[in-house]
Amino acid sequence: MARLAGKSAIVTGAASGFGEGMARRFAEEGANVLVADLNGEGAERVASEIGAAALPLAVDVARREDVDRMAETALERFGRIDVMVNNAGYTHPNGDMLGVYEETFDRIADVNMKAIYLSALAVVPVMEKQGGGAIITTASTAGLRPRPGLTWYNASKGWAITATKSMAVELAPKNIRVNCLCPVAGETGMLAQFMGEDTPEKRALFRASIPLGRLSTPLDIANAALWLASDEAEFITGVALEVDGGRCI
Repeated sequence: MARLAGKSAIVTGAASGFGEGMARRFAEEGANVLVADLNGEGAERVASEIGAAALPLAVDVARREDVDRMAETALERFGRIDVMVNNAGYTHPNGDMLGVYEETFDRIADVNMKAIYLSALAVVPVMEKQGGGAIITTASTAGLRPRPGLTWYNASKGWAITATKSMAVELAPKNIRVNCLCPVAGETGMLAQFMGEDTPEKRALFRASIPLGRLSTPLDIANAALWLASDEAEFITGVALEVDGGRCI
């Protein structure tokens, strides 16, 4: 299949986890993909494994010059930007909200919130000139159904969901669709921080809270992102799609 044939996408946080899954899935469906990550070596690994359709780039999504360079690089290489995926994320370890250092709070705000603003500045004018596009943000079930221990992370994801809906309304006349994904925690490098510690007992407790009985996988999230990025979802905007095995019910 080639549901993204002729399209070009940028995926941040694409060196591992959900972002890597999206980059691979998009390429499988015909897209050119800019694999962006703070971990440049990881981005190079993923892009090399994908092949000619992928281009790696080391990017700090909290720095405007990096984000501008990311958009410019995608345009130079692919000629257009059809899909922008704000997937890079940051969290504090599960624990007392008063125990989170200010520097950690600032980094959460920069990566989970400010980066969405910076990417919009960089890609919305491009998409408008092209006649449309799709912006997708990886939010979280934490922004819909917050639980103790991740207060500041939860709040940042709630912000991302509200920003998604507001952007969707404002950008609809430009034919730019804006949606977000709300995954439940899954097999990524951030799992231990979400749970406080990664042990078989903790995993069992967490799985028990998910009606379908398992954690999410990068493929689960990638398939949802693929649909939102494709023309099959051309009438879908402003949605916070729960990809959570029933966790938020």
